[in-house]
Amino acid sequence: MQSVLRRVLVGHHQRLPCTWALQAYSNASAAATKSNNASTVAKGVRLMDVHEQSLVDDIFSHALKKQTGVSLKYMLDFGANPIERQLILSAQFLHKELPVRLAHRVAELENLPYGLSAKSSILKVRDWYVDSFKELRQFPPITNAQDEANFTMLLRSIYRRHANVVPVMAKGVSELRMELIKQQSAERVLSEMPEVHQFLDGFYLSRIGIRILIGQHIALHEPPKDDHIGLICTACSPVQVAQDAINDARSICLREYGSSPEVMVYGAPEFVFPYVPSHLHHMVFELVKNSLRAVQDKYEDALQDSPPIRVVVAEGMEDVTIKVSDEGGGIPRSGMPNIWTYLYSTANHPVQLAEQDIQPTIEDSPVVLAGYGYGLPISRLYARYFGGDLQIISMEGYGTDAYLHLNRLGNSQEPLP
Repeated sequence: MQSVLRRVLVGHHQRLPCTWALQAYSNASAAATKSNNASTVAKGVRLMDVHEQSLVDDIFSHALKKQTGVSLKYMLDFGANPIERQLILSAQFLHKELPVRLAHRVAELENLPYGLSAKSSILKVRDWYVDSFKELRQFPPITNAQDEANFTMLLRSIYRRHANVVPVMAKGVSELRMELIKQQSAERVLSEMPEVHQFLDGFYLSRIGIRILIGQHIALHEPPKDDHIGLICTACSPVQVAQDAINDARSICLREYGSSPEVMVYGAPEFVFPYVPSHLHHMVFELVKNSLRAVQDKYEDALQDSPPIRVVVAEGMEDVTIKVSDEGGGIPRSGMPNIWTYLYSTANHPVQLAEQDIQPTIEDSPVVLAGYGYGLPISRLYARYFGGDLQIISMEGYGTDAYLHLNRLGNSQEPLP
């Protein structure tokens, strides 16, 4: 017998709001009824081809539910004294919330344009999300400390499973991009894929949220660290984090080029505010990495020394702003829209060069100086996740200024896609 949900979706979907979930489910149902000759969907690609009907119904049922956002301040207040009762409440929230967020992403992955949903890399990511959804839904209600401990073990497994989502997704999108480039110019491909870029923005923003929620819960079980509540440092020094990111970026520049421009940091090291240091490190690392490459390329064969890159940390009432300035020649005005486009890069593309499964993650192990094309757009998502932003202003022929704005108040809700 078909579920009530399926009868509603298939029989009366024209009366309901048009959502990713409804569209994906409708398309999947229609594809399942077509003959092999008439269908445009490859056999074995759709969820309905490889998973039992009850699971598919459950996924799309959750994809219709509203996601619940949290704020940095809420996570600070909630995790300040992680007693047993609070950990149980946190686990109960994640037990209910994570399947909803995962289902939203599965519904999107099921219905991507340009045949992207059928790419092997995208299917691999989708199946990771389906597996995690299934495990969470099969986990019994959490009522005591032992349940919470077992649930935390499950969260650790899910966290590890999704570690390589970004590069695997990048591989799938890169394959699509190369196929389209064979048919038309690269510029047209970049400008004619707004649906893909909009999806990736929402997908990666959601991934940041899922990983911060899971990571925060797991971190509350770790031995306490000074000035930390889970992943959040209550006394995060942006100058110190920036200096660490600079050292990492310069180390990679030295490895790639054999030399590295100087980087000057201006700001008060004693100034601190609550933030997630790993997020801040990632963003500053990407900005400094780009500046190092631009300056190094411009002055590699020049007789004079390259000018230093300047990193300025400014403390405001609402925002902490970090400016990264270089004299690396800047970006042409016509090229500015491309810097926020996924897989746009002027460097060699490591995703294209990799034949085997990608092992390091962009998020956790920045192993190359340039080439993924994900650095700026994902850094902007990290900034926006807690209410900040990232802006790039460039002067062609001179250099580029990047302004990283971080919400100091911590009261901004997650911008859920």
